[in-house]
Amino acid sequence: MFIKKSIGFLGAGNLAEALIKGLIASGKFSPARIVASDRISGRITHLAETYEIKVYARNYEVARNADIIFLTVKPNDVNGVLKEIASDIAPDKLLISAAAGITTTAVEKTIKEAGMAGVIPVVRAMPNTPAIVREGATAICAGTAAGRAELEVAGALFESVGKVVVIDDESLMDVVTGLSGSGPAYVFLFIKALVEASVAAGLREDTAKLLAAQTMLGAARLALESPRTLDELVRMVASPGGTTVAGIKKLEEGGFKGVVTEAVEAAIKRARELSAAG
Repeated sequence: MFIKKSIGFLGAGNLAEALIKGLIASGKFSPARIVASDRISGRITHLAETYEIKVYARNYEVARNADIIFLTVKPNDVNGVLKEIASDIAPDKLLISAAAGITTTAVEKTIKEAGMAGVIPVVRAMPNTPAIVREGATAICAGTAAGRAELEVAGALFESVGKVVVIDDESLMDVVTGLSGSGPAYVFLFIKALVEASVAAGLREDTAKLLAAQTMLGAARLALESPRTLDELVRMVASPGGTTVAGIKKLEEGGFKGVVTEAVEAAIKRARELSAAG
């Protein structure tokens, strides 16, 4: 699938670095076939020294020298970057946009209006921050000129840093943003609450953090790998009259499920507002 293909990153932030690290570790790409650009010279210097990839100060140089191009800049910078590369990008390339809230239609329209000859396949991706440790959750969907082949390429790339799902209806990418895009922050807050409660009860902070984080990691892996439903997994831990039941009762009294639902709904609403603005 990737024989002689080169990959480029427009934007060299944390996501780009996570993907570069994962791609090299997976063996799918050698550093010699990866290029990146960024307006912050320190970032591209860091990537060049750490991963031995080729870097550029100008985005159009990445567009010229890569077959698969990742758009990994902040949403506010997308239009400017696309206009810069429009005359240097060709329909035989693949553009993968990881810019939150930016639709494939918006990407295609901006490139066309900026003067690109032809139509480039665009795949939209919503990865999350655990991609940094190769445990990301990424949803992808195809633009009008992208098909199964382009989705397979994008999926294989993101699998180097975690799990991947394909979303057929792009409007549901906003739901993904509210769930897995924002979700790590919810989990970090929950871990923090577990740690603080345990420290207050006498545990050392480093011990409490290790136990809380490993508990979340183990529970997540069990949820992914067990044939049991989530309700069955809860019952497996919550013995009648035991400690877990006492804890769950307090969560229910505090409206835990309702608060989580509201948090996800609020994040989805904001994602939809950003998509509409983009």
